[in-house]
Amino acid sequence: MRSEFLFTSESVSEGHPDKVADQISDAIVDLFLSKDPEARVACETMTTTQKVILAGEIRCAPMFDEDRWPEHAGWAPGARDEIEEVVRGVVKRIGYEQAGFHWSHLAFDNHLHGQSDHIAQGVDASGNKDEGAGDQGIMFGYASDETPDLMPATLDYSHKILERMARDRKSGVAPFLEPDAKSQVTLRYHNERPVEATAIVVSTQHAPGYYFHNGAGDEARYGELRDYVKRVIAEILPADMLTANTVYHINPTGRFEIGGPDGDAGLTGRKIIVDSYGGASPHGGGAFSGKDPTKVDRSAAYVTRYLAKNVVAAGLARRCTIQIAYAIGVAEPLSLYVDLHGTGTVEESRLEKVLANLVRLTPRGIRTHLQLNKPIYGVTAAYGHFGRKAEGDTFPWEKIDLVDALKDALG
Repeated sequence: MRSEFLFTSESVSEGHPDKVADQISDAIVDLFLSKDPEARVACETMTTTQKVILAGEIRCAPMFDEDRWPEHAGWAPGARDEIEEVVRGVVKRIGYEQAGFHWSHLAFDNHLHGQSDHIAQGVDASGNKDEGAGDQGIMFGYASDETPDLMPATLDYSHKILERMARDRKSGVAPFLEPDAKSQVTLRYHNERPVEATAIVVSTQHAPGYYFHNGAGDEARYGELRDYVKRVIAEILPADMLTANTVYHINPTGRFEIGGPDGDAGLTGRKIIVDSYGGASPHGGGAFSGKDPTKVDRSAAYVTRYLAKNVVAAGLARRCTIQIAYAIGVAEPLSLYVDLHGTGTVEESRLEKVLANLVRLTPRGIRTHLQLNKPIYGVTAAYGHFGRKAEGDTFPWEKIDLVDALKDALG
């Protein structure tokens, strides 16, 4: 590692159009898993001005069965209405009641259909064949001791700024905020440690009039918004990181009244770096949201985070990246690779063997170990899938319950 460098990560709020799409897709995953823990879901969402469209493949007999309910084109009575109610509920919870995007007025189209038999035959267990991976691909997990959450500091702070703003918007503390927002944090690193924030960017949708740009707008109202955002930043970042050198860019384009899906179309899976590690780690390219846990894009990304986090939590390295690879329809992974970035106290090749013995890394083995066949995904779809608090059934991949087993296996 270089001794001195700048690094930047960004986040987007729950009201960002792509994140609206992600949250809807994961709400559909939760709905189907609540009906059948073995449901298969690949749900894509598009959002635009006053419109939400679903498309993708599903398998869930209580909701969709072409043989049981042929007169309803495969859908159980009331199933389509239940899906639409879930979609509108997500938009309402986020807070969209705008002329261009309103939870009660938007047009909704559902184009979900049955899962391809040719995919199902490779994924399903049968006879002596174990359940195969839902797709081919490579997945990465990462952990760093930069923060208590074992996440890259740039992304951790970016998420938390927007989380705080969303809470304040919904509670009425900051009534001038609207749902769409983005953040970006640049930190200066010295000897691999973040020591100073050099630039912080926050762009937030706002109520009419809360802008001032090139002499136009209301300077006092913009000042209220700017001062509020700077207070949030000061409460999230450590005080010693905010210095006289820190540059703030708060709504740098000026006016931001039109936002969300009315301002830009949103699609599921377009914020995979925001969802993962903010660019601090490689990414295999597969999105998480909208997919049931047989899809290794999701479950294998979770288990590699789980393993990497436990490695760092055990004190075996300050940073850890893990890659895993699968072929569609094949149960066992093709490869497992560990990189400790020169910070480790153990040989990576030895760690690769130990980790593979601690958790069965087949799709079903991962789901069983982490108990993923539950409706736990809606909360993952905004503010990152990683670095969150494991509580009850949620975020089980954030547990550090392998630390003792790792130490024992390594002697």
